[in-house]
Amino acid sequence: MATAYAQPAAANYYTMPSHAPPKQRGYRLCDQCGSVEQPPTRFRLCGGCMTTQYCSQDCQKLHWPSHKVICQHTASQISGAKHSVGPAVVDESLVKNLRKFVSAHSTLLGWAGFQALQLKRVPANVRQSALLVELDYRPSSSDSLRRFSIRNTHIVPRTYITDNDPLVGADIQRREDRCRRGGGIGTAIILVQCGDISQVMPVEVDSPSRISWDSREDWADVLRHFVESGRTDFKPISTTTRGIVYG
Repeated sequence: MATAYAQPAAANYYTMPSHAPPKQRGYRLCDQCGSVEQPPTRFRLCGGCMTTQYCSQDCQKLHWPSHKVICQHTASQISGAKHSVGPAVVDESLVKNLRKFVSAHSTLLGWAGFQALQLKRVPANVRQSALLVELDYRPSSSDSLRRFSIRNTHIVPRTYITDNDPLVGADIQRREDRCRRGGGIGTAIILVQCGDISQVMPVEVDSPSRISWDSREDWADVLRHFVESGRTDFKPISTTTRGIVYG
């Protein structure tokens, strides 16, 4: 694509191990030790890219030598995007609020990507396509959770993201390799875009046989509802012996 996008370092999101209850799925991995986020504990975010998660300060320090390059690359891209479009066009709070948006809605966005790419039925789609979520920004809203609304969603070629920036592509490939070593099908990619600023969110996906989520054709409506109502309590829907359970 001709348009250049600022692409921050990829967020790290993973489903829970197969022995965990289905309603626990959807929390994140520590990028250093691989431990899974368990409520009520919340992982700490890297202060530079605001996307990579760690279970402790010790893990963050240990990971810094390998994370430094992509983190600093992210910061330089964001700075370049601001200068290229001018301060009159990009609100200074947009980048910060977009990062917070992706973090707050990580479970919802990961689920939407899983549904949009139809990974339960066609796992091979994870290697071919990605979900692009376009947002509108309302900086004047007093509610920080309602400053973004969904403009549109698209299925785009995976190469639209991985080939546009070699460092981001390499970071995604690292996660892809880790996911497959653990028995997953690979890394689904969600690109969240607002104007000329965007954020890449890879989702490391378990084998479909280990995922109890229902396939949903109305995923775009669900995504829009939760985002525009400012709700961050989304939990995936699973079919159990009791029928449909809304977690």
